[in-house]
Amino acid sequence: MKRNMYDVIVVGTRVAGSPLAMLLARQGYRVLAVDRATFPSDTPSTHYIHQAGSGFLKSWGLLDRVVATGVPAIRHLNFSYTDIDIAGFARTAPDGVDAVYCPRRTALDTVLVEAAGEAGAELIQGFTVSGLVFDGDRVVGIRGSEAGGTEQEFRAKLVVGADGANSTVAKAVGAETYEGSAAACFIYYSYYDGVDWGMQHRTGFGEQQFAGWPTNDDQTLVAVMRKRDRFREFRQDPDAGVQEVVSQIDPELGELLRDKGTRAEPFRPMLYPDNYRRKSHGPGWALVGDAGYHKDPFTGWGITDAFKYAQLLSEKIHQGLSGARPLDEALAEYQVERDAQSASTYELTLSISELSLTPYYDSVFRATSMDEEYIKNFFGLIAGIYPPEKYFGEEELAALYEKVNFPLEARHVSKSGVTA
Repeated sequence: MKRNMYDVIVVGTRVAGSPLAMLLARQGYRVLAVDRATFPSDTPSTHYIHQAGSGFLKSWGLLDRVVATGVPAIRHLNFSYTDIDIAGFARTAPDGVDAVYCPRRTALDTVLVEAAGEAGAELIQGFTVSGLVFDGDRVVGIRGSEAGGTEQEFRAKLVVGADGANSTVAKAVGAETYEGSAAACFIYYSYYDGVDWGMQHRTGFGEQQFAGWPTNDDQTLVAVMRKRDRFREFRQDPDAGVQEVVSQIDPELGELLRDKGTRAEPFRPMLYPDNYRRKSHGPGWALVGDAGYHKDPFTGWGITDAFKYAQLLSEKIHQGLSGARPLDEALAEYQVERDAQSASTYELTLSISELSLTPYYDSVFRATSMDEEYIKNFFGLIAGIYPPEKYFGEEELAALYEKVNFPLEARHVSKSGVTA
């Protein structure tokens, strides 16, 4: 029987909400997690989980369950930025994770939801939150209903919105955006049979990009990204548009797609939400995942960041609910730490997601492509297991430029444009 009073209510049970509910329930808290979807359920996503993200799954005892869904391990990555080619892989992570995975969300989210339930969280699927319950300015619960049912009310010491970019919780509490920028691109993607080209992430001349990586059911996700002002034109014939972009960037892969690839599902078009950070805590409430912080999916950090900051938030909630410190103080620290830890990834994503490189990034990546050890550092950076302050360190870059005999006039060791 479901209770009406909980320690924490989590609204949204995908890649941020389910891990949060699971981690809190494992610590013995009374947790209710609700979602308007019923699982298995798909959602727009490019599925990519970095080594750091798989490390969280492993620490939670869930990586083997995700792998058991049939998603293949990827141990070689191909990146290109116009005429710069970087191929290889990162070193094995300290936790032993030596691959990246791109599971279908129907598979991944189901594993996470089931794990939350097994941990003791109470779950209501197919539940739409219609509003929050307030006591003065403090959130004390939620109202909502299952499909066709009467409105119900549940109360808790804390309500967490893990309900995405259009978060009902964020809107209800008036969470303000304090950092942001307009989204640059759109994406079209689908799933293909017969395309066995490993992991590709290629940005070409003309501000266009395609990506592809293997996923469940022996299929390959193929995605194309272009600037938003090309969306209306592209949607007229996306099959032709995908083929054109892939062929222009890599004619050999374009031929493979044309001759052997068969699209297995309808296209998923996405106009990206803007990049933003929202205030993610207040009296009786918090935000996690895309509800509080979103950036362009170009670097594929959405799922990994959802895992990372769900765990961080669970730790801060535990501090508050256990009496170790005031809950409101712990939640404020969660936002500060999230912003600090994600700053380098956020800045890098916004800098390169315009589908063109600044002179600084052009010089860094071009020099990287010329050195085997720095290529491993690059993929470690992408994987979340190599410190950005070392990869982009001025001394490290100066040494790299010397090692590969990079042209003096093109050596950028800082974003200010100062050359070595």
